Amino acid sequence: MVRLNCALALLGAASAAMATTVWPLPEKFITGSHNTAVGTISISAVNSTSYVLKNAISRYTGIINHESFLAPVDYRQGIIQTNGQLGGLTVAVDSTDETLCLETDESYVLHVPENGQATLKAHSVYGAVRGLETFSQLISANGYARVLRNTPIYIEDRPVFRHRGILLDTSRNYFPVKDILRTLDAMSYNKLNVFHWHIVDAQSWPVESKTFPQLTANGAYGPNMQTFIRYAKDRGIRVIPEFDVPGHTYIVGMSFPNIMSCMNKQPNWSKYAAEPPSGQLNIAKPESIDFTNRVVREYSKLFQDQVFHLGGDEVNRNCWNEDPYVRAYLAAHPGEDVEALLVNFYARVHSYLEVLGKTAMTWEETLFHSNYTPSKDTIIQTWIDEQSIPKTVAKGYRSIASPASSYYLDCGHGAWLSDFDGNSWCDPFKTWMHIYNFDPLANITIPAQRKLVLGGEVALWAEQSDETVLDSRLWPRAAAMAETMWSGKVNADGHVRTTKEVASRLHTQRFRMVGRGIGAEPMQPLWCARNPGNCDLNE
Repeated sequence: MVRLNCALALLGAASAAMATTVWPLPEKFITGSHNTAVGTISISAVNSTSYVLKNAISRYTGIINHESFLAPVDYRQGIIQTNGQLGGLTVAVDSTDETLCLETDESYVLHVPENGQATLKAHSVYGAVRGLETFSQLISANGYARVLRNTPIYIEDRPVFRHRGILLDTSRNYFPVKDILRTLDAMSYNKLNVFHWHIVDAQSWPVESKTFPQLTANGAYGPNMQTFIRYAKDRGIRVIPEFDVPGHTYIVGMSFPNIMSCMNKQPNWSKYAAEPPSGQLNIAKPESIDFTNRVVREYSKLFQDQVFHLGGDEVNRNCWNEDPYVRAYLAAHPGEDVEALLVNFYARVHSYLEVLGKTAMTWEETLFHSNYTPSKDTIIQTWIDEQSIPKTVAKGYRSIASPASSYYLDCGHGAWLSDFDGNSWCDPFKTWMHIYNFDPLANITIPAQRKLVLGGEVALWAEQSDETVLDSRLWPRAAAMAETMWSGKVNADGHVRTTKEVASRLHTQRFRMVGRGIGAEPMQPLWCARNPGNCDLNE
């Protein structure tokens, strides 16, 4: 009879057991005591017409058959004797529906015998995509061959949080399409499922507009947008666009100055904006609302996701209070003020988005720093501090956690203002350990409110980032969040995982990503990766 070992708690890193190589950690992981030889893998689907699944099988067949990966902790490993031969992998899904949304079922069950055919079962094609990634991580090099260790293997897996994302700002600096596609690949290796595309900001409007072509005569992201969205969908990744209004809109004024306020106020820009160049839509003008709604209409068709992000952060009242047109309008309408104008702007834009059948997502200022009351369908993304999460769900709103104190990946590289020799506003640098230790459910005790926390996003704002540093800014720190979003931090036996326990496994994931073409930065000297535990402070 085959002896089985429950791997719900992490195995000792020094043992280099196979279970420690999987990232993120599966919900239920049972292993045996045999080792199975792996030749050229054949993956087949049972009665599936899904293009997503067909593409995933083709992609992972290539990855698995060309990959010969050995975890750094196993660098002295000799040849492992095998007891059986893997025959291949059969994939079966209950539904070929390719709808990808917040409610998509990503669960899967994977069984790898000590000899013969492995099976992967899932309710959806996207659950199968997640299972294929796990299967690829189980195989390791064995001299010039490959091996599946500790078979038979039985895995049941599903995510703790439904929304697990990365925000990338492509306005402040340019990111070529090939680099964004590589980021989507890396996200799929870590079971992340949301690419929050902060596509425009004050500095540029890089996405092509057919409604307002003057915005981007030479848009960086144009005819290939559908290809990009399809590429993400094939990897089980939703693309949520963000068009930030009414603030952060200087670039609009370069084409439509008549609907703007406080355009590029210099040298005292900080009185009018969070960063230069200043400029906000003039909320006293109906034309500003019309412009915004036409933008929303165009891009809500292009981006297929149910959720559309309307921004709403860092609006500056000075910008409007000192605007001659706004002042004249308010003088003629004594019953109104700037706050009333802002509420009207939000109400008109949000209601139009609802007419288009989309769900609004906004930054927390829309809820907490204005008099507007969003509909309860609105998803609130929090960032100002970690207490914003319990405050949001206490009001009955769904929340995405992106606290700058834990999830902002741009922090810690120094100030970017030319005449200020100091730290960045959100120092210090957010280490992978700090990210892993953040709990979005902290201080939320009511079960109904805990369910309103949909997940989280790490954010890479691009004042000091472009394609030259993209991979190293994101990885492996985004992978740390990926595990806590997929697996949580508490094992089935109640044990809370520590960074000391997971470090070796994250080292392995980092080296795996590097082998797959992702420029993830080192976590420690190679000696530390090869000798887990020997670089701990132990205090």
